[in-house]
Amino acid sequence: MRELLTKIEQNTRLDRVGDRLQRVVQGTLRAQRVRDLLHGVWLGHPLHPAMVQVPVGAWISAAIVDLMPGQRRAATALVGIGTASALPAAVAGLNDWAALSRDQRRIGLVHAAANTIGVTLYASSLAARLNGRHNLGRALAYLGLSAASTGAYLGGHLAYKQGAQVSQSISELHLVSEGWHPLGDMSTLPQRQLVTREIDDVSVILYRHGEDVTVMLERCPHQSGPLGEGEVQEIDGHACVVCPWHGSTFRLNGGEVVHGPSGNDQVVLPTRVVNGRLEARLP
Repeated sequence: MRELLTKIEQNTRLDRVGDRLQRVVQGTLRAQRVRDLLHGVWLGHPLHPAMVQVPVGAWISAAIVDLMPGQRRAATALVGIGTASALPAAVAGLNDWAALSRDQRRIGLVHAAANTIGVTLYASSLAARLNGRHNLGRALAYLGLSAASTGAYLGGHLAYKQGAQVSQSISELHLVSEGWHPLGDMSTLPQRQLVTREIDDVSVILYRHGEDVTVMLERCPHQSGPLGEGEVQEIDGHACVVCPWHGSTFRLNGGEVVHGPSGNDQVVLPTRVVNGRLEARLP
């Protein structure tokens, strides 16, 4: 299985389909508000993995209910709920997928294909059940569950092995030792400009506004982009840093994500000033 997944990750022939689909997704989901909604910006957490709980839960429940006598109506209802809820979950997934790197998109493309087969089988199962062909409906549903399970396995690989939509900055937080760390004299920090410093070899950005200073991890949660090279913009009255790689945007006074593709907030460190020197520590 490891060899197969490695081959998929390295299969450049998938890019012909993947690149075209990416352009279609980006061309269709043009509005920033729509993309942010689907990324889960409003939630502070990627939306797609939360949405897939409904179809997966309904389909697994249907598989169990199908084993019980006299539960045809319940099984049909569960198959219908799962099939209908899979569609918005797929849209959210495609929105996330379009912002990934190519090796991630290759696995994601096969993940989407497996799930498409699963949804098609479940839709056929629902049609068969509604026409009174319950035995065929059960058979199609179990085939659909097999396809969806394959898709779920690939989705797990995409998230846990390849780090898709997982906060890329959080691992650096674990490299910072306990206690307060000096970051320099307050008098040397310019107003409203990004400054890059290091704590235990972990890069952080400093942003001073008056006597308030934000210390934030420098690597973007989305794909480790250098926030220290980003642009500062004012959005809704808040100073925000925009990642130069993919445009993920975070408030500098709290780390909240404002625009995707990141669905995760950025980590901000507590600060204090001692004898004119700025210090920061782990949250």
